[in-house]
Amino acid sequence: MASRLRKFGITAVSAAIGAGFVTWALDQKPPAYTVSSEAKAPPKRKSTLPPRTEQVKAIQSGQDYDVLIIGGGATGAGCALDSVTRGLKTALIEMDDFASGTSSRSTKLIHGGVRYLQKAILGLDYEQYRMVKEALEERANMLESAPHLAHPLPIMLPVYQWWQVPYYWVGIKCYDLVAGGRNVKSSYLLSKKEALELFPMLKKEKLCGAIVYYDGQQDDARMALAVALTAARHGATVCNHTEVTQLIKKPDENGNQVLCGAKCRDVITGKEFTVKAKCIINATGPFTDSIRKMDDPSVKSICCPSSGTHIVLPGYYSPEQMGLLDPSTSDGRVIFFLPWQRQTIAGTTDTPCEVTRTPAPTDDEINFILTEIKHYLNADVDVRRGDVLSAWTGIRPLVSDPNKDDTQSLARNHIVHVSKSKLITIAGGKWTTYRAMAEHTIDAAIKACNLKPERPESVTHLMKIEGGQGWTPTMYIRLVQDFGLECEVAQHLAKTYGDRAFAVAKMASLTGKRWPIIGNKIHPEFPYIDAEIKYGVREYAMNAVDMIARRLRLAFLNAQAASEALPAIVDIMGEELKWSKDEKEKQIKKARDFLNLEMGQQASTKTRDLALDLTNDEVSMYTKRFSLIDKDKKGFVSINDIRRALKGDKVRDQKVSVS
Repeated sequence: MASRLRKFGITAVSAAIGAGFVTWALDQKPPAYTVSSEAKAPPKRKSTLPPRTEQVKAIQSGQDYDVLIIGGGATGAGCALDSVTRGLKTALIEMDDFASGTSSRSTKLIHGGVRYLQKAILGLDYEQYRMVKEALEERANMLESAPHLAHPLPIMLPVYQWWQVPYYWVGIKCYDLVAGGRNVKSSYLLSKKEALELFPMLKKEKLCGAIVYYDGQQDDARMALAVALTAARHGATVCNHTEVTQLIKKPDENGNQVLCGAKCRDVITGKEFTVKAKCIINATGPFTDSIRKMDDPSVKSICCPSSGTHIVLPGYYSPEQMGLLDPSTSDGRVIFFLPWQRQTIAGTTDTPCEVTRTPAPTDDEINFILTEIKHYLNADVDVRRGDVLSAWTGIRPLVSDPNKDDTQSLARNHIVHVSKSKLITIAGGKWTTYRAMAEHTIDAAIKACNLKPERPESVTHLMKIEGGQGWTPTMYIRLVQDFGLECEVAQHLAKTYGDRAFAVAKMASLTGKRWPIIGNKIHPEFPYIDAEIKYGVREYAMNAVDMIARRLRLAFLNAQAASEALPAIVDIMGEELKWSKDEKEKQIKKARDFLNLEMGQQASTKTRDLALDLTNDEVSMYTKRFSLIDKDKKGFVSINDIRRALKGDKVRDQKVSVS
């Protein structure tokens, strides 16, 4: 009894402190977005997307740019869009593909950070509060600027101890209050019965009730790509598969060495060239220090990389429109359990790691996530290792702030740093605040490098990104009626491409069936169609991994299905990019290596060494049988291989019975 009273007392005191802190914080009104009367309207975007050949030609032409951005993730793409819409001549280069790193490997949430608000309230930390406030503002901006790629998502926080009900309820209500007029939807309390109706997979033993709050969800890789394409339509030169090999400096009027350009290499052709620019921005995420050391080899590293692993499970693990938050796992982490594109995402882990271009999930990380979600699911849901359809690891670039004397402590928010040679580094932060991070970066660049923009202030908070201008929630109906697309496919195209879905539909081939009229699927279990491969090449996809991982999200949703669809995908890409037979085979091999290492297939196929008592003849016989089933020589057998083999046996049996 005394223990319960003590817990209740703690809850009451926390609630009082939290209410008081939020009341004070809300009185500290941050400056609202304002647009100067001198600011001009943003330029009109081009009706057609410049082809990649034009982009490559432009960046290799030797022309002078105001701003050169290194890094094509969310932050780099955001910087390109902010810069070009202010009237600055802008170029962006990315050594791999847009969003190929951390930006495509997130939890897919657009959020302010419930746990950061908890720390802000309990620690009376205004900096933490300000970070959450900014993120909630940007959450609303993202939902408005890309309504086809982002949507509100209710997330349930189940409560298994009565004293936690008021504690979590007050915390979540504070989250709503901090969002203010930019709140998505109000949170609410559920009884045990109501919670189980909305999330029937939930463990009901000792369940007291649940609290539901709202955040946003997105398709992260498509979002980053859409931002980059929007920048391109406004006149920015954006080139993927282009790396920086050296930074170039020259003396300024005071004799100080300042940056004036970069030596680059086209990764696809091997051609080397120089890009001249008044300002260079380092937006390379986990690779922040490699560019900083390229500028000054003596600088200390500021990036403290941490890996976060996620797994994808079948859709029946969660309701279609309700996520789940485990606020306290066995080791103190937070686990999200979210529906995404008809599957279920679970994650994440948080483990110190080395920076690499090929981060891979480990079996231990996958099993940790599976073990944690078992605690919240009822006995009917058998959480199985074999249900893991895909797994990936993203590297979160935590940074210490070089602007402060104490560089040992990690920055809670993003940092913008200007080096002696005028290299502008933007690091840290989170996906949700990419637009604000870009705005702060371009503000710093204008000041440090004495740039002369046509519009001194950012206009991106007013802007729809690629596909968002003409999108409506019922737009897919027109795709069904006007083109004869299957309803599921039409919905997918509308949510992925927005108002550009009509351009994709026009490229679809006839099915030869009564219905659907057009749109041949590249895999029977997913709504992706052949036209998306052709359109993906026009969106600057240059290899099979670009296509299966970021133009389509098949690799992230089901690595096995992505492997099965590869031959058809590569054939279509080969026609568009004029690949030879040898090149097609190389593309398939590289893509399968990517799926094995980075999408968890290698981890999911680990087996224990078992002693098998087989004769040489038996080994030979079973090897031949395996080869007959594995006709594509993949090294493993899929369910489709088995179906095909059984179908062949059935046909042979019928022939024998007829004879």
